[in-house]
Amino acid sequence: MAKAISAELNLPVVALVGRPNVGKSTLFNALTRSRDALVSDWPGLTRDRHFGKVTSDEVSYWLVDTGGVFGESDVEQAPEILSGIETQLKAALNEADLVLWVLDARQGVTPSDHQLLQWLRRQTTPFLFLVNKVDGVSEAEVMAEFSSVGIQPILPISAVHRRGLGLLNETIADQLPEQLSQQVTQEASSESAGPEESSFDGRADNAEKAIRLVLLGRPNVGKSTLTNRLLGQERMLVSPVPGTTRDAITHAFSQRDQAFEIVDTAGLRRRGKVGEGVEKFSVIKSLQAMQVADVVLFMVDAREPLVDQDLTLFSMALEAGRACVFLVNKWDGLTEDEKQEVKNRLQFKLSFGDFVEVLFISALHGTGVGHIYEAVEKAYQSAHGRWSTGSLNDLLKQACDAHPPPMAGGRRIKLRYMHLKGQNPPHLLIHGNQTQQLPESYRRYLKNRFTDALGLVGVPLSISFRSSDNPFAGRKNKLTPRQVRKRKRLMKFHKKK
Repeated sequence: MAKAISAELNLPVVALVGRPNVGKSTLFNALTRSRDALVSDWPGLTRDRHFGKVTSDEVSYWLVDTGGVFGESDVEQAPEILSGIETQLKAALNEADLVLWVLDARQGVTPSDHQLLQWLRRQTTPFLFLVNKVDGVSEAEVMAEFSSVGIQPILPISAVHRRGLGLLNETIADQLPEQLSQQVTQEASSESAGPEESSFDGRADNAEKAIRLVLLGRPNVGKSTLTNRLLGQERMLVSPVPGTTRDAITHAFSQRDQAFEIVDTAGLRRRGKVGEGVEKFSVIKSLQAMQVADVVLFMVDAREPLVDQDLTLFSMALEAGRACVFLVNKWDGLTEDEKQEVKNRLQFKLSFGDFVEVLFISALHGTGVGHIYEAVEKAYQSAHGRWSTGSLNDLLKQACDAHPPPMAGGRRIKLRYMHLKGQNPPHLLIHGNQTQQLPESYRRYLKNRFTDALGLVGVPLSISFRSSDNPFAGRKNKLTPRQVRKRKRLMKFHKKK
């Protein structure tokens, strides 16, 4: 699968490697002109491979951010996590056409750097020597110190202040002449062929057509395992340690002639248990990913009870208007009694989201994973559905005939017509008189009836009401002289009586 990535996207792949906390993620954000990679002073923050596209006047390529290796011992990193980071790094080197080795100018050359250099020299992939954080220090002293490593050229950069990035892209372009010539030839042939002959080429030009899936749930429910299962390769670091995933990592793939982008997010815990450090930013990025999702894959553990945190996160996704599919993972190995107990518990606690499809899967063994695509397609089509105004008005008339609106102030509330106002989620606007007096029970009746009639699955229906303006509101009729005399006679008559 390694070189297939660059071949599929027609772009070379460049990997960032280095010790922890030398600025790889900062450089990744600077080159890709994004804020996709989570950046912090906390060492060992990046664990999984993070892909981003770099486009400049000199060169275009895919950049891969990797976790720091050969750094000082970190008590926060479990042994299986450190082993997984090294595995991810080796996979990135197998995919890469060029490696960017990043060092810290302020720390100098450390024994860990020499260890990493020996490791890189055993690889077949060529690499460039970058010295980051040169702002505020003497560049001549830096060049003199790092020249002892015996590698030329040395490229001094500052990822924070974007210093030296232009020269870096020029050097990368010189290192990738073959790939760039192939890219220019393919781009020229595609332009001559015309837009009608173009086809899907991964994340390059058709990213807007991809369905964006976001995995959401508490820590250690199996989100990264499901991501690897859907991608067909070990792209995410998986371990039994809760909170292994810290960043929101996006991966592109295609299945059943449909392009997808899946975002594996960090597990979300209760607010009281979230610290002020790295986890706080992980939570923010997870919630930001949820806001831009086409479909949210909400996952729970079948072997764990459904707690208030699960219900809170699930309701947040529905309140944001996201289409959802509810996944119950680790279904294998449960007895029939345990399975029935889980189903009863879900039926009772998920009554507020009964329109969402529930799938029972095993991400580790692949049981039921294939049905996810069918559920996603239903939810996506429901969220982006279009219905004519005539058909919607027929539904409104049928609903009012079956259950007329109640009375308000001695007059019947009238719902005149309805049309589609927006999509994702579907939003219906109903016009009528005295709609502000419509009780909540009748609003729920209309919402449930329209959800069933339109066949909506996995997406909440939004309905708003608008009352017609009264042209005589706030105006007082002026009495004629005849009306004034008549009113006085009537009042005099009542007083006598």
